[in-house]
Amino acid sequence: MTGTLVLAGTPIGEIADAPPRLATELAAADVIAAEDTRRLRRLTQALDVIPTGRVVSYFEGNEAARTPELADALAGGARVLLVTDAGMPSVSDPGYRLVAAAVERGIKVTAVPGPSAVLTALAVSGLPVDRFCFEGFPPRKAGERLSRLREVADERRTLVYFEAPHRLDDTLAAMAEVFGADRRAAVCRELTKTYEEVKRGPLGELAPWAAEGVRGEITIVVEGAAETGPQDLGPEELVRRVRIREEAGERRKEAIAAVAADAGLPKREVFDAVVAAKNAARTESSNGRTDSSVGK
Repeated sequence: MTGTLVLAGTPIGEIADAPPRLATELAAADVIAAEDTRRLRRLTQALDVIPTGRVVSYFEGNEAARTPELADALAGGARVLLVTDAGMPSVSDPGYRLVAAAVERGIKVTAVPGPSAVLTALAVSGLPVDRFCFEGFPPRKAGERLSRLREVADERRTLVYFEAPHRLDDTLAAMAEVFGADRRAAVCRELTKTYEEVKRGPLGELAPWAAEGVRGEITIVVEGAAETGPQDLGPEELVRRVRIREEAGERRKEAIAAVAADAGLPKREVFDAVVAAKNAARTESSNGRTDSSVGK
């Protein structure tokens, strides 16, 4: 008989938010795989639980190497409990590899539902919650981050991100550049903790605020792109959308066709806007050279 893999949600801040079943599973598991064994020790002490099973570390650095060992334990009949530092395993945390390995072997996978920073931030953001997508952590490098943001620039669902506090200002500035400074967002800091804060406003205002220094665990919720009709899109907006797609790697012809389809416009109208912008830029550049030579 094979065992069972249990993914357990842990508090994202307030310890009282721990699901009641968590204590039971911690006490009964044959193996507890923890992202940080020291945090696990503090958690069990707070819940007044004494684990009887074997405790092993399971974090980003050893996840690939330890997964086969845990999968073998499951195949041998063990009940393996997976916990991360906060929230649900696998959601921007270790867990996916082990779940995939268990599923491949036909091993039962279940969960102890618990707190989630994604859903908590979404709920308190004040932004639409009927449709959303989770984008995890943006890339650390500026160029890659811009490219990734451009991929979802026209996404109409609400976007949810995690971010480190020391990169928050750069990320919000990049979002303002790609999504537009007027796009609404909410920065949720230290959710359910003593110094919880939710800062709401346009991206153009949030970026300077973050530059002053922000601490703690951060979740960003960003409003999706507005559904705009042909009458709402001027030439400058059409050109901006084409440029975003080009910078994301699309050829100009494909970018123009995609923008036209999204806007419900003839491709020729978008093409003309792009050509006009290109000619205007060339004229401005030429005038600049002329003025410069006159000055000499």
